[in-house]
Amino acid sequence: QVQLVESGGGLVQAGGSLKLSCAASGTILTFNAMGWYRQAPGKQRELVAEITRGASTTYADSVKGRFTISREYAKNTVFLQMNSLKPEDTAMYYCHMLLGARNYWGQGTQVTVSS
Repeated sequence: QVQLVESGGGLVQAGGSLKLSCAASGTILTFNAMGWYRQAPGKQRELVAEITRGASTTYADSVKGRFTISREYAKNTVFLQMNSLKPEDTAMYYCHMLLGARNYWGQGTQVTVSS
């Protein structure tokens, strides 16, 4: 059983910063990829950033240069540093893990950016 627990969301003014954390627990030898997705009201869930087992990273075009994903292997934790936040970044952010062929999701953490 794998559990993903997110933290770090909140309310911030445009131009501000937030750092999200996702801690994974359970039987995890090594994951294929971990990352963050987001879903705004009325929109589809979209990939924000992802980091693979080999440390390759992928970012949505809309966050490149503003967001940085990183990980701490020993604690099976990934982070998302979000800078220069914009109102359009407002969404529920979900942690995701691909472990083998299975997908795991966290409960989500709300990020709200006021203009």
